[in-house]
This record gives sequence, C-alpha cells and structure tokens, in this order.
Amino acid sequence: MSLKPFTHKGLLEIIYNFTPNWFTLNMGTGIAFLTLFNIRADLFTGELLFGQILWLVDMFFFILFSFLFISRIILYPQTLKLMLNHPIQSMFIGAIPMAMVPVLEGFIFFGPEFFGHQAIHFALVLWWIDVFLSVASGWLIPYLMFTSHKNHSLESMTAVWLLPIVASEVAATAGGIIAPYYSGATAESIIIISYILWAFSVPLAFGILVILFLRLVSHKLPNKALAVTSWLTLGPLGTGALGLLLLGGATKATYTSVYLSNISDFLSSFGFIVGLLLWGYGMWWYVMAWIITIRFFKQGLPFNMGWWGFTFPVGVFTAATFELWRVTNYTTFEILGLLFSLQLIVFWIFTFIKTFKGMWSGYLFSAPCLSPETG
Repeated sequence: MSLKPFTHKGLLEIIYNFTPNWFTLNMGTGIAFLTLFNIRADLFTGELLFGQILWLVDMFFFILFSFLFISRIILYPQTLKLMLNHPIQSMFIGAIPMAMVPVLEGFIFFGPEFFGHQAIHFALVLWWIDVFLSVASGWLIPYLMFTSHKNHSLESMTAVWLLPIVASEVAATAGGIIAPYYSGATAESIIIISYILWAFSVPLAFGILVILFLRLVSHKLPNKALAVTSWLTLGPLGTGALGLLLLGGATKATYTSVYLSNISDFLSSFGFIVGLLLWGYGMWWYVMAWIITIRFFKQGLPFNMGWWGFTFPVGVFTAATFELWRVTNYTTFEILGLLFSLQLIVFWIFTFIKTFKGMWSGYLFSAPCLSPETG
C-alpha cells in the first residue's frame, strides 16, 4: 500500500463517486464496539478502552462520510437523482440512519465519562434525528421502487431490499436503550414510538424474506459480487428480536403512565416469546448464510464494500443472543453469543483492513449509478 493517499482518485473525484454504501463501515464498526461493551467478558486487556477507541473512530468516519455525502449533493446535485433511481445504490440510503445508531449509543455508554450527563441528552437528540431519517428512508425508497426504478425483477432481487426497511427497527432498538435513562412522558414517548417503528419495519421485512426465498428457489444464488447479501437476512430478525427484548425490559424499568405500567409484565413476556421465535428463525438464515458463503469462497469471492454485510447483521444477532442469555440465564445463549462475537471481530478486522487499503488509494470510491451501463 502506497504511503501517499488517493493515488487512484483525487478528492473531488472521490466526492463525485461517494455513495451511501460507505456508511456500512460505520454500521460494522459500530456494532463491533457495542459488542465489546456488551459482552464484558475480559477477552483481552484493555477491552473496554478498545471499544471506546472504536467508538471515536466510528464517529470520525461518520462525520467524514456525512461531509463527503453532503458535499456530493452540493457540488454535484445532478448525481442525487441518479443515485435515488439506481436499483441497488438507493437501498443504501437506509444505511445512513443505521450508521448513526451506534454513534448515539456510544454517547449513552461511553459519553458520560467524557461529556457528563449531557451526553445522554445529546444521544436523545440524535435519536429523534435518526427516527426521522429512518422513517423517511422506509417510505421514500419503496415509493421509488414502486414508481421510478426500472430494473427490479424477481431474478435481480437480493436481500439489499431490506436496508431501507430495517432502519426503523434499528431506531426502535436504540429507543429501548435510551428510554430507561428517562421517566414520565419522555420515556413513554420513546417507548411508544419505538414500538411503532418496530411495526413499521419488521412485517415488511418478513414479506421481503419470503420473496427472497422464492427468488433463491426460482433463480438460484446471485452472482459472486452479491454473495455477502445472504447475511443481510439476519439483520431484521436479530434487530427485531433485540428490539422487543429491550423495549419489554425498558417498560418495566421505566416510570411511565399507569396504563403502560399495568401491561409492563405482558410486554416483557411478549418481547421474550416473540424475540425467541425471531431468533430461532434467524438461526435458519445464519446457517444458510454460512453454507452459501463457503460455496462462494471456494469459487473465489471478490472484495467490495458489500463485505460489510458480514458484520452488522451478525452483530445485531449476537446482541439478541446475549439479551436472551440475560433474560433466561441459559448458558447455551452465552456460549453462542461468544462464538458469534468472535466471528464478528474476525470479520470486522479483515473487512476493515481491506476497506482501509481501498479507501487510502481511492480505488473503492466508485459510484455505479454514474456508470453508463448501470446508471
């Protein structure tokens, strides 16, 4: 790797070719530091410190990517329509709000040590922004799919369709984390809106998974460049399970209205039962994703930004596994959570190194929506 950055592209060319799929780096890095915080297993010395460093790194990249994305819109406004009308790149609009969630959760877990209690309030502000972006993504991109996207078909369909939809349930999960830090009307609003966000996302994601199964049966596996998308199926299932588990716990732990207090036991039990069912469904896709990945690795799997699909879906599924362990105290969930965590960290290290090399040289900055063949 050359010591000189941007040997393949200059800064303006990078801005011109910047696409929202870069925010998947934030998603993967974010879930990595959240997993380190979550397990508290003393896997190595300085584990918590490393998690804090990753949070700061993740925040840096989120700010950098936001700057590049906004700069592209300002400097090259004509590319925005091309991106939104691209059948694959437009899906990654959903990655932007999902990338913000680990950043705001970092303010909850690590922020008070650096910024005091104001970090919690700042996290809440970010959460409201994230809710808006998630809902906007969940409406805008499907609408464009219904009206202006030209190349959608059952044969070309992949799990990437999930990205703009899943953003809302990721925001709902963050709501389950933030709510216990508040009480009264604020906590109640967070919890109620989070349940709505969950419903805004999970049923639609289920429909997409059914279509995806039909697509795989009818047209077989996608090409190698899209092989990693098989892991995206874990996203809505892991996040859906985690969201219900956290929201059920938040309802019991938070002082809210009499009505919510009266049904807190039900919501907690409901979260456990449905969360467990979603986790079981996710295990089917987890094993299938491994089988598909091994098949493609034997054929030679080319690196691209899609490799970040190895990280975030596994991370949220891992978080759901640990949450089930905390609720049930079953050692099986603890062991599986540790194994999933190890897989996540290995995938993250490998993908981050490959991505950083491509970022440093600039060759990974390429916008398919600007290509005459795919735009």
